[in-house]
Amino acid sequence: MRKFGLIGYPLSHSFSKKFFGDKFREEQIADCEYELYPIPEIGLFSNLITEDRALCGINVTIPYKVQVLPFLNEMDEASTEIGAVNCISIKRTEDGQWLKGYNTDAYGFEESLKPLLEPYHQKALIFGDGGAAKAVKYVLNKLNISFLVVTRKPAEGCILYDAVDEKLLQEHTVLINTTPLGMSPNANTYPDIPYACLTEKHVAYDLVYNPAETIFLKEVRERGGKTKNGLEMLHLQAIRSWEIWNL
Repeated sequence: MRKFGLIGYPLSHSFSKKFFGDKFREEQIADCEYELYPIPEIGLFSNLITEDRALCGINVTIPYKVQVLPFLNEMDEASTEIGAVNCISIKRTEDGQWLKGYNTDAYGFEESLKPLLEPYHQKALIFGDGGAAKAVKYVLNKLNISFLVVTRKPAEGCILYDAVDEKLLQEHTVLINTTPLGMSPNANTYPDIPYACLTEKHVAYDLVYNPAETIFLKEVRERGGKTKNGLEMLHLQAIRSWEIWNL
């Protein structure tokens, strides 16, 4: 039996468990299972890996995407530059195990965003500067799209929401929400920007996927812009995790 799973805390629900459970069943992949490991502190990670030698791969979610780094033997280029890991491959050896970290969030976001982009999409606004913004920044740098980060409180290298005006929005036509604004059950919240200034040239990407269309996305769509939520990104990062675990 090959085992895979997700560490985080708390883990009240999980996209990954359903995704992989459905995948194993629909594709008749035998002798594989995917479990949730809600460990209350990262120090328990070592015991989890050493005590269950059937574990071949782990996904990582809040709050451990950074905290897990000291436990790794190796990291890929994306996770090294981003400074966060959400996928770990586990190779067993006679002496123990070799853990390599990856950031498949970046892959999922990039592949999901690219179909929306036109040549004139040269500048972006990123709403929020938390952990989710790390992979977004990495991808935009890779795609040569310059960006400004917009936050509610003053922070180094960031601008405040009241600085987002019509002139800024004319230049920055890629809008990315990395905050929980709009996420159920607080679906009536949204990034506070002057939506009346938006046009059909704007692209809005929301990492939130529940509800399927946030107020942020709806406001952009109603002004002719292209929109996408974060569900495809989740699917793509999960598919990439499976590829990594089967290298």
